[in-house]
Amino acid sequence: MNLGHALSAPDQAGSKKQRSRAKIILFALLCCLAFLAIWAFVVEPSRLVLRETRITLPSWPANFKGLRIAVISDLHAGSPYITLDKIHQIVETTNAARPDLILLPGDFVTQGVIGGNFMGPEVFAPALKELRARFGVFATLGNHDWWYNGQRVKKSLENAGLTVLENDAAMIERDGAAIWVVGIGDKLEGNPDIASALAKVGAGAPVIALTHNPDIFPSIPARVALTIAGHTHGGQVALPIIGRPIVPSDFGERYAAGHIVEGSKHLFVTTGVGTTILPVRFRVPPEISLLTID
Repeated sequence: MNLGHALSAPDQAGSKKQRSRAKIILFALLCCLAFLAIWAFVVEPSRLVLRETRITLPSWPANFKGLRIAVISDLHAGSPYITLDKIHQIVETTNAARPDLILLPGDFVTQGVIGGNFMGPEVFAPALKELRARFGVFATLGNHDWWYNGQRVKKSLENAGLTVLENDAAMIERDGAAIWVVGIGDKLEGNPDIASALAKVGAGAPVIALTHNPDIFPSIPARVALTIAGHTHGGQVALPIIGRPIVPSDFGERYAAGHIVEGSKHLFVTTGVGTTILPVRFRVPPEISLLTID
């Protein structure tokens, strides 16, 4: 009996080591998961980055070479981490970059996001009034704005001095040359009318189109030098290898984020600053996009 007990002792010791190793691995995994959850739900959504991108466009007018465009999309005021103080920070960061032009592609309000508090347009619009750019600040509305009250959002922005372009256009002049900013209604809720938006623009004039949802891009004519959009939030989550599991687009990840070139047409999709549904961001931080156009 003593001999049998002695022979089993190494097995018992080995089994104990295996259990101990398994506990250490499990603890490490739980720590990693906890860290990732804190990062995705607390740290990253509360950040704010200024991401610079240089875009070279064919036949872009020499007088507008080096044009700096700040793009702020999907504010979703009142969503977690997008307080009035944060909006003031976004304005200050944008102004400090000294853009020539500021474009706001919609979704100013939010509804239904977990942990958020609704903020009406009359509250956040005065903060956006402080945005500064020598060629102006232009906006278009997004699906959330229309779901709430598009006309109310539009009026609040206009009362704050912003120019809201819904299927309309505005000309920008510099040293005798001109470009156009064309606002196209949101594809889902804004009754987009590309022809009406371009009606004022002369043939051959350089055009930057501003719209909320990038899914309209295949319908944008080649005469538009650059289309700028938001809406996707970059999927809010971008996993290594797997990619972006959820992108609110009929085209999957095709128009999820960044500079996209298809044929002779150029699109830039900013990942925005707020969140919807879940207050989560992972490897897609809240972003003010600063474009330099050559």
